[in-house]
Amino acid sequence: MYIIGISALYHDSAACLIQDGKILCAVQEERFTRIRHDGSLPLNAINFCLKSNNLSINQIDYLVFYEKPKLKLSRIISTFIHYFPNGIISFIRTTSRWLGGRLWTELIIRRKLRFHGEFKYSEHHLSHAAAAFYPSPYKEAAFLTIDGVGEWSTTSYGVGADKKIKISSELNFPHSLGLLYSAFTYYLGFKVDSAEYKVMGLAPYGEPIYVDLILKNLLDLKDDGSFHLNMKYFDFCVGTTMTNSNFDKLFGAARRDPESLLDQRCMNIARSLQVVTEMVVYKMALHVFNKTKQPNLCLAGGVALNCVSNGKLLKSGPFKNIWIQPASGDAGSSIGAALYFYHEILGLNRKVLSKEDGMSGSLLGPDYTDEYVENFLKNKKIPFQKIQQTDMDNKVVDLISTGNVIGWFQGRMEFGPRSLGNRSILGDPRNEEMQKMMNLRIKQRESFRPFAPAILLEKVKEYFDLKGESPYMVFVANIVKKKQHKMSTKEMNMFGLDKLNIKRSSIPAVTHVDYSARVQTVDLKRNPRFHQLLKKNFERHGCPVLINTSFNVRGEPIVCSPEDAYNCFMSTGIDFLVIGSYLISKENQPKENIREVAYELD
Repeated sequence: MYIIGISALYHDSAACLIQDGKILCAVQEERFTRIRHDGSLPLNAINFCLKSNNLSINQIDYLVFYEKPKLKLSRIISTFIHYFPNGIISFIRTTSRWLGGRLWTELIIRRKLRFHGEFKYSEHHLSHAAAAFYPSPYKEAAFLTIDGVGEWSTTSYGVGADKKIKISSELNFPHSLGLLYSAFTYYLGFKVDSAEYKVMGLAPYGEPIYVDLILKNLLDLKDDGSFHLNMKYFDFCVGTTMTNSNFDKLFGAARRDPESLLDQRCMNIARSLQVVTEMVVYKMALHVFNKTKQPNLCLAGGVALNCVSNGKLLKSGPFKNIWIQPASGDAGSSIGAALYFYHEILGLNRKVLSKEDGMSGSLLGPDYTDEYVENFLKNKKIPFQKIQQTDMDNKVVDLISTGNVIGWFQGRMEFGPRSLGNRSILGDPRNEEMQKMMNLRIKQRESFRPFAPAILLEKVKEYFDLKGESPYMVFVANIVKKKQHKMSTKEMNMFGLDKLNIKRSSIPAVTHVDYSARVQTVDLKRNPRFHQLLKKNFERHGCPVLINTSFNVRGEPIVCSPEDAYNCFMSTGIDFLVIGSYLISKENQPKENIREVAYELD
């Protein structure tokens, strides 16, 4: 039986194909259209799922949409009625989008795909819950889903057991931790539903001086983690912005201009928000544990991508084990919708893979043969070397150790927001200048942004205070004490971005200002190719860690094809590109192909 799950029409549209409960492939639409967070119908993603498995649309038994559009529209109408006459302009704009397409989702998809089979719907948070539980390695577990908003629900928890999931309780709109975080994202001058992770990365540069102000004025937090937002300060129910003038007055200034410099006040606000977020998540998780008595927890929803909160919950929380859907946002709900219908509605059995999850390392997207790559390179007259794998690994780790940055393109593309070693940019974590250089000359983004370390699973305890594994880069952990460098009194008294230039550990390029890192553990089973490269780096240079950041620049999706990889390579300061068995040097490329943007290091 084949089922395609679809998430679409808001942001991060995606499609997933399952066969008899097994995930065969999953991919975001943005990777094909090159429009970041593309919310359009994922026709390219669906066609990839079909083509890569030699299927036609007529061989698909069910299409399952990740939420119920009519129920979502009812929430929009109810909200408008509640706040009437405020918000009428916003309501007109919103309903015009619905009447222009969203309300007719099924008809449009059927027409575009010429699909005549059965079309079904899940609910938003059921899709999140299913994406969290069904691919997890647990026969039974509690689940907690936290995001902005689905139809009505913003948070839910319950228990999954074998093939059944049951939501026990929900928190409803407008009371939303995801929307609270997005409101601050907006206020700090970043893009909503896109740059929340920037706020998380900014937080360690600040002090939590606004925590009491937030708890006293913005949300009424209960012991069980439930809360009510004080809507006096927010505009997302009635307007086109997230916050209003009351919010500005509370924090003493208007919203930050996105092009202005980040000051200490912004950093303090970000840190305060992060502390409150961790507080809410911990209280929720403790309540879920007390109610369910389950030792295992599964997480999904956009807030589950807050890896700082995840790391603290893993280390100090009540649960023995935590598994997080690597595509926790709406894209991953395409998986949840398909699996929910297969297991819960059709009642078909679920296969649990003991200690192994069902995500296949989240390597679920397109791959390209050496033949395809070589044809592309020759057709474009791109100079290259073809090198055997062992020799390639030796060459690459030696290049990295001498300060070069590598674009690394191997195997199937990752599903979700993280590059996990197949569409990655790699560098030497021991190089003190590498974080600043990669941020500005290659990623073309803010200098404060941290990079993630990829490390051999078998060596993780030597570098990080991490309980268990983190194959999907969803947990933050501290550098172990013996790898840390003690700061001087002068360094400890520094504020803001001055902290950026302090060497804090033996792997400074992946050590954030609070001695933390967003860790990716790499094991032989999930990603043998990337594991082999890390192992070679350890053997030749004594370091089992590499910088691993996504293969893209600011404002663009992660690269999908060899063409995307070459274009990104030629417009950045990446020194070498490796695609499969082919090594491409920047200095050997035709000068007319180079579109590198010059960035000054500050």
